[in-house]
Amino acid sequence: MADVTVRVWRGNAQGGAFHEYRVPVEEGMVVLDVLHRIQAIHANDLALRWNCKAGKCGSCGAEVNGHPRLTCMTRMNIFTPGETITVAPMKTFPIIKDLVTDVSFNFQVAKKIPAFQSRPPDAPDGSWRMMQEDIDRVQEFRKCIECFLCQNVCHVIRDHEGKKQHFAGPRFFVRLAELEMHPLDTGTRTGLVKEFAGIGLCNITKCCTEVCPEHIRITDNAIIPLKERVVDEHYDPVVWLLRKVLGKR
Repeated sequence: MADVTVRVWRGNAQGGAFHEYRVPVEEGMVVLDVLHRIQAIHANDLALRWNCKAGKCGSCGAEVNGHPRLTCMTRMNIFTPGETITVAPMKTFPIIKDLVTDVSFNFQVAKKIPAFQSRPPDAPDGSWRMMQEDIDRVQEFRKCIECFLCQNVCHVIRDHEGKKQHFAGPRFFVRLAELEMHPLDTGTRTGLVKEFAGIGLCNITKCCTEVCPEHIRITDNAIIPLKERVVDEHYDPVVWLLRKVLGKR
């Protein structure tokens, strides 16, 4: 059993600092195990979120050595022997205590996205018919565990407080893409994507895709197709001309 040095940020909204702990580490441990060991040995009042410890609840997100990660899926053997490991709360969201941040912004955004609107069944037996490729396309988006690591690294949310209220962020572009591209959904949300979600503010740096623990291709498969739909709906001169001539959408 070897020891490892871990620096954990301790504090609250008023301020704080990194505290250093020396912890014994065994084979197979992940960063979350180390944090639990710190709680057990050194700091019983260390605050952190976790639930499933299986990479499916999205609760234990933090910044490990500056990289947004799920602590339950970050194995200790990826670090160099003797390396000091730094664990900090997600930088984008207000700190509540230690590694716990206030992510309620995301839940407020979620409330404003219209729900799935199904078309009537298209078969006599009351079922629907869908192409497998259409199902596969939206199934990727359903893998999102709402860890909000993508929201955490998004520069619009992190660095531009004034624009934050007019920008939904990558997690909700995934949600909107899931609805817009669903073969059974009858809703039209391009206006919402353009105005409320503020997709025009995204400059597709792919930082959200890089940190996604479910490997959802957020930029390529959700954001860019949504941008294309907004352009087709609101800026395409041919569509504009047809509307003028035909007098309808």
